[in-house]
Amino acid sequence: MEPRVSFITLGVADLAVSLHFYRDILGLTPRKIHDDVVFFAMGASWLALYPRHLLALDAGVAETGHGFRGVALAHNVRSQAEVDQLLHIAQEGGGKLIKPAQPTSWGGYAGYFADPDGHLWEVAWNPEFPID
Repeated sequence: MEPRVSFITLGVADLAVSLHFYRDILGLTPRKIHDDVVFFAMGASWLALYPRHLLALDAGVAETGHGFRGVALAHNVRSQAEVDQLLHIAQEGGGKLIKPAQPTSWGGYAGYFADPDGHLWEVAWNPEFPID
């Protein structure tokens, strides 16, 4: 198998609400919009494997039950200020702040928000993975 993730598909309750959040709030540009699916080109991505209980602990949510689905998406930015800015934008646009931005154990700066369907997004500045 070639190492790549082609699609990450999020199940959403209301396509119009989610389209608004991702397009109008987070600023993603849809590549294709159909009646029952929307596609966004995301550029290069990384796949990380991390113990479930540690990911839940990092996000500050329970490992089982409501609030944690066993996966979090991550969006790295160029600075700590950008972490704060994106978390604010997401929260003001209908997302829920899950974990305020703070210094991490790995030397970066990160926080979490949930989209309108509860999908977790980590927003991080990581000095080990600089953005060009």
